Amino acid sequence: MPGLLIAAPSSGSGKTTVTLGLLRAWARRGVAVRGAKSGPDYIDPRFHEAACGAPCFNLDAWAMGPDRIAALAGGPGTLVVEGAMGLFDGAPPEGRGASADLARMLGLPVVLVVDAARMAQSVAPLVAGFAGFDPALRIGGVILNRVGSPRHEAMLRRALSGIGVKVLGAVPRDAQLAHPSRHLGLVQAHERPDLDAFLDRAADLVEGHLDLDGLAALASTAAAMPSCEGPRLSPPAQRIALAQDRAFAFAYPHLLADWRARGAEILPFSPLADEAVPKADLVLLPGGYPELHAGRLAAADTFMQSLRNASEVSDIYGECGGYMVLGECLTDAEGRPHRMAGLLRLSTSFATRKLHLGYRQVKTAQGPFAGAWTAHEFHYATTVSAEGDALFEARDAEGMELPPMGLREGRVCGSFAHLIDRA
Repeated sequence: MPGLLIAAPSSGSGKTTVTLGLLRAWARRGVAVRGAKSGPDYIDPRFHEAACGAPCFNLDAWAMGPDRIAALAGGPGTLVVEGAMGLFDGAPPEGRGASADLARMLGLPVVLVVDAARMAQSVAPLVAGFAGFDPALRIGGVILNRVGSPRHEAMLRRALSGIGVKVLGAVPRDAQLAHPSRHLGLVQAHERPDLDAFLDRAADLVEGHLDLDGLAALASTAAAMPSCEGPRLSPPAQRIALAQDRAFAFAYPHLLADWRARGAEILPFSPLADEAVPKADLVLLPGGYPELHAGRLAAADTFMQSLRNASEVSDIYGECGGYMVLGECLTDAEGRPHRMAGLLRLSTSFATRKLHLGYRQVKTAQGPFAGAWTAHEFHYATTVSAEGDALFEARDAEGMELPPMGLREGRVCGSFAHLIDRA
């Protein structure tokens, strides 16, 4: 399986732009190529899919086992994995789950994207340090990003000429390739009317400034991987009604694929369009951005009443944003309260924001997701009040006990944790 891992010394170095440009450039040339994303990111994978037209899965070296990762990574064509944060950055205390773990696990060469905007000769010890830090990891080349001028590029290339790491290109600064973002990351792919133009511009930049033949040759040196089926999780129900629109966009494709492969029927519907909840054994409200659409959701009478009706005959599960919608009140960033479904005794607020971030180990004996799970928490909402039985026992990435997470009330339950895989 040819493949590469696009990494960087730190966040904000330009990995996403380089990855998207490379995926679109190779796809335009007729190369069979697909993307993957390291870690628990919901947003970047949808950009990958738009760039090359192939499905994109998350590969999470903290939350998933080797068989799961190998099964998701395998397939036809060249695999381009976009790393997360810095190459060696992972969960505390040792950095488990870093992009470097994926590279070792899958035998992928690493391409290091360096933001060179504010450096010259210092690029050499930086790259040399990364190249020599872990003998089990192969830095196959470096891409210099945000280069200021031909003279600047020449200085950088001269500095790197003696350290044995190939320069695979130098990308100039381009303000038009800045990504609009909000509090959980980039604005979602389907929200950008200029998406194709943006991806084509990124591909033009890559084609004009990167060594695509050199990158393809490097990808061909990836280790051979035996085919692996990987685990297939049993579905939590036979018929699953799945909220799916701009307010509820964060559902992991690998879980949906598992459930479909095991015979489950998934019925998408849109709360924002005020669609009624389909008849199902389980209603799933995934995470997303309900706080940006709180007024519209509060006014969606058909959706809200059908959700309340469904709670009498079906299991209902809310995850992060979906959990907030199951509560009584959601206060938006301007301090305006909005009445939600009222199925859990929960009030949340974005008026006072606080970051909650990290991997979680959760376990419950209740509800459709009974058992032990790996999970991730990433939100800015604060809990104003929460009453009732807790759903999950919880620990952090270091195994330290946390306060119980989530709530359950009859057949309704949920929490801020995004479930990733069986523990």
